[in-house]
Amino acid sequence: MPRFMTLIRLDENAEYEAPGPEFDQRMAALFEEITKAGVMLDTAGLSKTEEGTRVTWNDGKVGYTDGPFTESKEVIGGYSIIQAKDKAEALEWTKRFLEIHPAHWRVSAEVREITEG
Repeated sequence: MPRFMTLIRLDENAEYEAPGPEFDQRMAALFEEITKAGVMLDTAGLSKTEEGTRVTWNDGKVGYTDGPFTESKEVIGGYSIIQAKDKAEALEWTKRFLEIHPAHWRVSAEVREITEG
């Protein structure tokens, strides 16, 4: 079965009010369901860009830039790696994940198949 990486994008400078315990309960239930279905392989949130470093290769030289990256409006805030029968199934799980979030939040997800070999 193909594997897919989902990159969760958000504006890390936006003010999001705490969603409350029902959010955590819905998220935990979805994670339990997706894990029991054998779909979830790995997932995690990522630290803010101010704690990161970009490593670049340009003109034969390696460069390092410490965060925060002010030119980034939207950043990757987390990821998941899932194993689904096809892209349609991967998109359905991603849709369910996004729908758990409060309606006024701006969160997007990029779903890409992991190439094998």
